[in-house]
Amino acid sequence: MSDNIIEVENVSMRFNLYKEKVDSIKEYFIKLAKGTLHYEEFWALRDISFSLGKGDSLGLVGRNGSGKSTLLKLLAGVMKATSGSVRVGGSVAPLIELGAGFDMDLTAKENIYLNGAVLGYSKKEMDGHFDKIVEFSELEEFLDVPVKNFSSGMFARLGFSIATVGVPDVFIVDEILAVGDFKFQEKCQDRIQSMLKGGTTLLFVSHSAEQVMELCTKALWLDGGKMKMFGEVSHVCEAYANS
Repeated sequence: MSDNIIEVENVSMRFNLYKEKVDSIKEYFIKLAKGTLHYEEFWALRDISFSLGKGDSLGLVGRNGSGKSTLLKLLAGVMKATSGSVRVGGSVAPLIELGAGFDMDLTAKENIYLNGAVLGYSKKEMDGHFDKIVEFSELEEFLDVPVKNFSSGMFARLGFSIATVGVPDVFIVDEILAVGDFKFQEKCQDRIQSMLKGGTTLLFVSHSAEQVMELCTKALWLDGGKMKMFGEVSHVCEAYANS
């Protein structure tokens, strides 16, 4: 039995990019049935393999479109790989897209309970966590405001506060710390460091090499969907910065 909490083996992810415009679902199915729906294959990831143990912290680096977000979505269980295998053990708290999991018409208070349920917490557990979430997010005055009126920074505060109120086995963060003020970013980094000490495994994407080096011990460099380099964080970030 492996001690790794995450195992990615020979993972590839293909998307079909349709060439022509389809104006309705009906037209889509007619063309699909006739075999006249033409598309190009786009490989977002090609043959990715790595593993992480409990408490490891991995930073994903690479230019826009290199496959970082796609890989995180596979690890979060949002998408299934075209080929290869992804194994993630334990509970997963993903923060992949701003506003994901929120109902825009509900208030911040209602969304705290909704997101808690998505993460597997009971209402009773969320009752116990509620005050800590509100305190950390610094959104006390906006609890009864529908989240459709929130700024991106407020979304980040609320999403991060909910996702980190427990201690998940795996925490996945995609660029979320780039939103909002510097003081709150520091607060988030401190909480992540505390989670790492508690044994949480981190997967982290940031355009800031400084943030990656501060939070992560390992790094994976993706280039055009392929794994260019995997290893100790300073070596990978240095090679990426000089590319």
